Amino acid sequence: MSVEVLDGATIVNFVHDEEAFNAWVHAHFMKLDTNHDGLLSYDEMLAELRSFRVFECHFGVDVKTDPDEASRVYNAMLVQFDHDLNGTVDLQEFKEESKRMMLGIANGLGFLPVQMVLEEGSFLKNAVERELTKLAAA
Repeated sequence: MSVEVLDGATIVNFVHDEEAFNAWVHAHFMKLDTNHDGLLSYDEMLAELRSFRVFECHFGVDVKTDPDEASRVYNAMLVQFDHDLNGTVDLQEFKEESKRMMLGIANGLGFLPVQMVLEEGSFLKNAVERELTKLAAA
């Protein structure tokens, strides 16, 4: 993990760099596809969603979570990725939804830079590294 500075433009630039964005999406999809069938199942997606600990942690403090509520939210999130509602997420669906989510984050950040703790290999860390590489080459 590292502390980085980024703004919405950092994310937008990364998403619009098709080569960099597609490489990250493909690598992340392959990491999540633990049975290597080319599709993400509910269980594979659930493992990723749970790793974020959105419901289990509030401002860094562990909290007790209603399992039924968490299950409903996780199911709703899976549906967001599963565009054809067949119970799995293919690479194209994963790419499209990842793009939509990242552009939403960029919109929320706006143009003011913020400091964040970013995990190695994360989408935002890759976006910052791409930006730094472009600046160093200029």
